[in-house]
Amino acid sequence: MSPLSVFDIAGRAMSAQLVRLNTTASNLANAGAVAPDPARAFRALKPVFATVYEGASGRATVAVLGVVKAAVEPGRRHEPGHPLADAAGYVHTAAVDVNAELVELVETARQYQNNIEVLETAKSLTLETLRLGR
Repeated sequence: MSPLSVFDIAGRAMSAQLVRLNTTASNLANAGAVAPDPARAFRALKPVFATVYEGASGRATVAVLGVVKAAVEPGRRHEPGHPLADAAGYVHTAAVDVNAELVELVETARQYQNNIEVLETAKSLTLETLRLGR
């Protein structure tokens, strides 16, 4: 296996941020969803990451282990006229904190942009090094 380059590390970090962005978008899209019982109510999705070390070089990157449902219980709202209301007149709302998801969205976008800047800097330094060799 060849050593990880700065391009590999930043690319993997960007892929991880894309997973994070997609789960956040899914959570926000389902924030207003209701269900007839708590078992069928939407629960926020959270990506699980792990640090992957290259070995002796000390370089590290990130790996996406998967996406899990948050352990937050859905809320419930009394709406007896709602078509999905249970026998007691309650609907169960998605377990999504919209404010936390918006913060996550902004943070993810910033992390993604930081990795783009890393790639741009590495590219310009590589090109400048090649120009010096002429």
